Order: sequence, then structure tokens, then C-alpha cells
Amino acid sequence: MPDVPGALLGALEHVRCPVCGQPLALEERVLRCPAGHAVDVARQGYAHLAVGGRAHPGDTAAMVAARDAFLGAGHYVPIAQAVADALGEGELPPGPVVDVGGGTGWYLAQVLDRLPPALGVRDGLCLDSSSAALRRAARVHPRVAALGVDVWRGLPLADGCASAVLSVFAPRNPAEVARVLGPAGRWVVVTPRPEHLRELVGPLGMLTVDARKDDRLAADLADFERTASTDLAVTVELDHPALRALVGMGPSAHHVPAAELEARLADLPPTVAVTVAVRVSTYALS
Repeated sequence: MPDVPGALLGALEHVRCPVCGQPLALEERVLRCPAGHAVDVARQGYAHLAVGGRAHPGDTAAMVAARDAFLGAGHYVPIAQAVADALGEGELPPGPVVDVGGGTGWYLAQVLDRLPPALGVRDGLCLDSSSAALRRAARVHPRVAALGVDVWRGLPLADGCASAVLSVFAPRNPAEVARVLGPAGRWVVVTPRPEHLRELVGPLGMLTVDARKDDRLAADLADFERTASTDLAVTVELDHPALRALVGMGPSAHHVPAAELEARLADLPPTVAVTVAVRVSTYALS
């Protein structure tokens, strides 16, 4: 079908109508189920399947641009490599890698390029609520399809279709992950450690990591078994444009006004050594 990405066409076998749960088929540039529910495919190549409004509209265009600039510079490549390593431990079941809250699709694209071909993973699905992010995700990789969802209202995917699920600094809906994850599938969850970006908390007013984060994660994922866990800690050198993008791409963007951020940056040296510290945990259904 002209102007519709091949990755989206290939993903339709896994996608379900967000209203009635039936399969969707493409007619011209519309995804339609047998009951007649229809969703347009945006001209940028993604389809937004969130219905009834969204509990959270996702990142703004400015946040997405900042995220694209920061990630595109490669500062978080070690995190992407750690996620790929977590998936590379043994063969995965058939199905796509589903990145829930995947933003621009950068992590998913990096992981797909790093997975051993012997694993047999053909494609990926990037799910996010932000239209600005989806526009970029739709073209981030030839094997990535971009779909708009509200993670809190369910994932419009078939039961047991995913070979793996990724949650990288993203909200989690364990019940829905359990439903869409295939037998022997893996859920890789990346969370910040307390020392993550510690050099910037005071100087740039960035938010701190909740000390109870691990406890909350364990409670959320009580129905899953943690099969592996790796703590990653690296130091990256960030100049002022990178620092500006780092603040702008996350929740701190809502807490530090632009003028205040510029004043804070002016007090810092040209480059700052910053700690990147995360935990990469792998889970399986109990």
C-alpha cells in the first residue's frame, strides 16, 4: 500500500482494534476491524489507537526534539547495549519486540540492530501516547512500526504476541504486559539508580530518584519472576547543549523555567562529567 510503511503492514497481524479487540485490516489509509471501527494512518506513517481520550498526552514536541538530540548524540548507547545484552541471552520466542512508552523509538532501533540474527526477531513495535514522538518513531528504523496507545487503558495487541517487552524509563502496566507477552518471552525494565545524574541535581535543579523505587517496582511486578539484573554505571562528558537537551527531554523540563536553566548552565564549566547509573532487570511470567 503506497505511503504506508512496510513495518506497519507487517505489524497488523499483532494489532487489535482498541474498541472491540478484533483484528484490523488496511483499506487505503484506514485500519478497520470487521465491526467497522476505523483508525486513520497518519501521513507520517503511524496509527494512533488510543480511544476515549488519553490519561496522559505524552511528551510535548519540544521534549521530543530534546530527546531526539540527546539520544541521537549517543550518550545513552551503553543503556541500549545493556538492553540488547539482556535479550541476547538465549533464543526468544516468535513475535515482535514491543517497546511500551518507547518515545521516538531510539532504544528499540538500537536494540534491533544489536540483537543476534540467530534470535529470529524480525520487527519491533514502538508504543507511545505522544504524537510528536510517534512521528519520529515511524521512520526511526525500517523494521519498527509506531502505534499510539494509552498504556493505562490497555495495549491494542493480540494475546501472547510479543517475544519481548521493553520498558525503558517508562510507565508500566504489568497486567497488560502479562497478557501480550508470549510463552518464554522476556520483559526488560530499565530504571534509574539513586546516583543517576547526581552531579546535576543541585546545579540544574533536576528531580531526584525516589529512594523507594525498587520497592515499588517489586510490588508492581509481583506476578513476574526476575531472572536477571545488571547495574550499569558509566560517566559521560556533556557540554551545555547536551545538558540543555537532557533537562528538556524529561520531567525536569516542567520544573525548571528556561531562563533559570540558562542561568544555571552559565555557572557550570563547558563540559561536565555526569554519572549514568541504571538497573536493567529481566522478568519472566511466574
